[in-house]
Amino acid sequence: MSLVKGKGTKPELAVRRVTYALGYRYRLHKRELPGRPDLVFARLKKVIFVHGCFWHRHSGCPRCRLPKTRKHFWGMKLEGNRLRDLKNQRLLREQGWSFLLIWECQTEDATVLEGIIRSFLEDGT
Repeated sequence: MSLVKGKGTKPELAVRRVTYALGYRYRLHKRELPGRPDLVFARLKKVIFVHGCFWHRHSGCPRCRLPKTRKHFWGMKLEGNRLRDLKNQRLLREQGWSFLLIWECQTEDATVLEGIIRSFLEDGT
């Protein structure tokens, strides 16, 4: 698992390209915030997480299936990831931050991705 990238993944780069093209500037992976969000818009008090469908358990997505071997290990590992994500989201809400989850499968269509990001960042809340 040491070869699994946590930063600079293809989906994250796609989100960064679209966000930059929309004219928004951001900080990356702020350590001070719960969950170290992928993109941070401090002035707007909003963050974006780019989640891999497998690692963060995107329900209903075909990429979310469990491996056929070591099911117990993977079940515990991936459930732990999901619970940690929920905890970090709660902490962000308590600190007054809004967040958007973008799933890996949503990054395949740049037009759809642009609409998702634009509506989140331009929303007044």
